[in-house]
Amino acid sequence: MNALAPISADSSELVATIERARTALSAGDVEAALLLSSGAYEQAKAAGAYAEKVKASRELIDKARRMQADALKIESLCYVAMADAVDEAQVNGKLSRGGRQKTVHDEDRFTLEEVGIDKRRLHEARSIRNAERAEPGFIERVVEARLDEGLEPSRAGLKRAAGHAIGTKTATKDERGDDLYETPVEAMRTLLALESFSGTVLEPSVGKGAILRPLEAAGYDVRISDLVDRGIATQFGELQRVGDFLTLRTEGEGVGADIVTNPPYGIANAYIAHALKAFRPGKMALLLNLNFFAGFDDPDRCYVMDENPPSRVYVFTRRLPMMHRDGWEGKKASSQMNTGWFIWERNGDGSYGSEETRVIRVDWARFADAPALLPGAGGNVSPAVVMGPVVDVEFARETPRRTVEERVADRLDEAVAYATGLKFITAGELRRLLGVRPSTGDALVAALVERGMFLGPSDEQGRFWAPGMREEAP
Repeated sequence: MNALAPISADSSELVATIERARTALSAGDVEAALLLSSGAYEQAKAAGAYAEKVKASRELIDKARRMQADALKIESLCYVAMADAVDEAQVNGKLSRGGRQKTVHDEDRFTLEEVGIDKRRLHEARSIRNAERAEPGFIERVVEARLDEGLEPSRAGLKRAAGHAIGTKTATKDERGDDLYETPVEAMRTLLALESFSGTVLEPSVGKGAILRPLEAAGYDVRISDLVDRGIATQFGELQRVGDFLTLRTEGEGVGADIVTNPPYGIANAYIAHALKAFRPGKMALLLNLNFFAGFDDPDRCYVMDENPPSRVYVFTRRLPMMHRDGWEGKKASSQMNTGWFIWERNGDGSYGSEETRVIRVDWARFADAPALLPGAGGNVSPAVVMGPVVDVEFARETPRRTVEERVADRLDEAVAYATGLKFITAGELRRLLGVRPSTGDALVAALVERGMFLGPSDEQGRFWAPGMREEAP
């Protein structure tokens, strides 16, 4: 059977199941609604996971996630209803609170198992129920937000969000307004206090302007675009460009405008690789999950982290606040996601970064009143300088524009030590061993050939043989 059937030919059957679950819930048949929605959730989740594994089209993956999201909403509402039923039963003495059995009349006694919910699930259901009561529409909003961010609409994600929402201020419909949830301004204050960009900056995933407005307030001229037309305009009245960033190109040749954005995580690998290849920014700052440090099986991820690595990463030691609604003045919860600003800076030879990415730990709370660096100057400053007594400082680029020759000079002794005694060597092997980019690996092998340790040219497999060794090869 075709494993993609649930999201292709047979998707209508799964949609019908979800609709039956929704109808059952509306009719008050919580047990049937739960059974149908839970099954639909698992089926859609499995189909989506398989689609991603075989690198199916984005359309198929999105369809599976949409059905998973719809099923999750219904399932969650079922558990909310069951939590209410259990609480009411305990109040009325029909369900034990965990004390002695005689606290419940024998003829009316029933158990959690008979309700269809265990203690762990009951705790989670109450957490989600309380969050939904505190902010009506919580389940809908969290599930849709995960879809918008390119994340799986999962039970675990909803549970974590509910845990952070408990205890926050209850909002009326008027207070909620349009339910606008912005990227934390704390992230932008930290970035602008530490990094200066060219006078014109590109924000290619502008959303509703959470990054645009702080950039403009700091004096930058910002060009904006997004896949979705939200009618966002710059301070000069220039409307956003609408289009898929992965299909856009910069105008002209040479170094493109600097880029500052919070990219959609679902396509982050392709998004960042495209930005470096097609736009060639002098500097690029992206707010990313720290998990982006890991990963080895995606060619785009390897391209942006190994071959053209970031120069610096500002790791937030204190997790950024959650994306609370616009105008929220209540308690600020923390996210479960560890994030940081990844900074790519272009070198004179067109590459990015240096041999080692500098990791800098920062606490966003310390930058609440820090002034932004002047636009157009480029460069960066140390967090210690920003928060210390020095105010008027000269700041400069910390990542040197090092040539290939300089990189070869730094690593040649290591290459010689490794290659001594080998029958043959390849540029790829040397690159992986020393952790250098392809251009440096090629240049190091050329230097070894020049020293007479190996002979050129390479054979069909890219091997450079030591003198007298090729003839002995089988």
